[in-house]
Order: sequence, then C-alpha cells, then structure tokens
Amino acid sequence: MKYNAVINVAGDAELIQRVFAAEDTQIKDNASYRIKKAKNSLVFTVKAGDSIGLRTTLNSITKVLTVIEKVKKIK
Repeated sequence: MKYNAVINVAGDAELIQRVFAAEDTQIKDNASYRIKKAKNSLVFTVKAGDSIGLRTTLNSITKVLTVIEKVKKIK
C-alpha cells in the first residue's frame, strides 16, 4: 500500500521553515515529505510506501515541532 498524509501548521512559518531546512526530507528509502509555505502556515505533505515509513516520518516531523514549541516557551 501507499500512504499520503498532510499536516498544516499555523503559526511562525518562517522559523519552522528555517528549522526544517536543515532536516533530511528522505526519512527512509520509501518515505519522504515536502514543505510548502502557505499564507501564515506550512503544509507538510508526507508520502510513504508502508505504514512504518509513514509513522516514522510523522514522528520525525512532530518531534521537531515539539522542540520548536518548547524553545519558544523558554524565551
């Protein structure tokens, strides 16, 4: 099976995009994501060839987003 997922992140799009610029968009051999900037948000489009790749990619994205949230709270 093939899987697709879309995550919309509203908020500090510029910061999030800069942070993710350093990340590898190819998570596994059969899973990857793209980032597209919308008005005040970012759209992550995830594609995976299996459920494990999908879960791994989604976890990678959400872990980085969690770090960004925690750092913003420290300021």
